[in-house]
Amino acid sequence: MGAVSEIAGYLASTLITFYLFIVILRFLLQLARADFYNPISQFIVKATNPPLRPMRRFIPPMGGLDSSSLILALIVQAIGISALLYINYSAVAPAISLLIWSLLGVATAFTKLFFITILVSIVFSWLAPQSRHPALTLLHQVNEPVMAPFRRILPDMGGLDLSPILVFISINVLEIMIRHGAVASGMPAGIIIGLN
Repeated sequence: MGAVSEIAGYLASTLITFYLFIVILRFLLQLARADFYNPISQFIVKATNPPLRPMRRFIPPMGGLDSSSLILALIVQAIGISALLYINYSAVAPAISLLIWSLLGVATAFTKLFFITILVSIVFSWLAPQSRHPALTLLHQVNEPVMAPFRRILPDMGGLDLSPILVFISINVLEIMIRHGAVASGMPAGIIIGLN
């Protein structure tokens, strides 16, 4: 692979990963019933509305879940996989492989996003425990549905919250399963956005 194709692959991967995370955040904001008047929420809504508005005419929500956002995440992941596959290998994926790899990629993006947001929340809880910054409020709202079940499992430890450790262990287990699923599906190395 030459320098130009490596740079193209890096730029494509970076841009697609960024937009994929925004789409997944849009899904999580609705799932967690987060504050949509938060300025960061408003940015996420504005960034995702152009493709989601027409999609919502044909794709209704299912069981209270924003299915349009999930399908958009799969489409973004599929575009990313197709672009990287073409840039790195000058190849095109069969439709069924593309679907499987996209599902694995979106699952990976969810785990990575939770890992990052929980880690940022932990760091800021040490540095600025009383902060009311909109980003921290939003992180708390998005992470709480994942953290709450683990908090219920652990006994009260006098104000020490060890639930993030259990969440990180669970995320690592999921990532190992996803990585093995990717290998079993015949995915070429470095193709799924966020798996590296």
